[in-house]
Amino acid sequence: MKFSMGLFNKIFGKKVKQIHLKEPEHAVIIRFNYGIEGLDDLHSLEDKLRNIIDNNFGEYDGHEIATDYSDGILYMYGPNAETLFKAIKPVLDETTFMKGAIAKLRFGPPTDDVKEIEVEL
Repeated sequence: MKFSMGLFNKIFGKKVKQIHLKEPEHAVIIRFNYGIEGLDDLHSLEDKLRNIIDNNFGEYDGHEIATDYSDGILYMYGPNAETLFKAIKPVLDETTFMKGAIAKLRFGPPTDDVKEIEVEL
């Protein structure tokens, strides 16, 4: 069965908004060794990252952490991976458990042909 927009307008009583697709997002994904019992230190880092990223450079999307606290991953997205990484790097550099972490900067959507680089902290 085929519906027209006019029928939707009659049913819902208003016009349906057009959805605009966002440009492909870049990503900064950081794999790190944690080794600290509990998540207080990780949550402290996340608060600092959110303050930097969410207001200016994109979105801090969260973390994954091993059940034994051995290692984890941080996920951040924005319109420019390089700018995002440069903004957060000073905070990462002052965080002890980020030493030796690997940051993957992805310059576009998660597809096979998108440019990616890795940077060791």
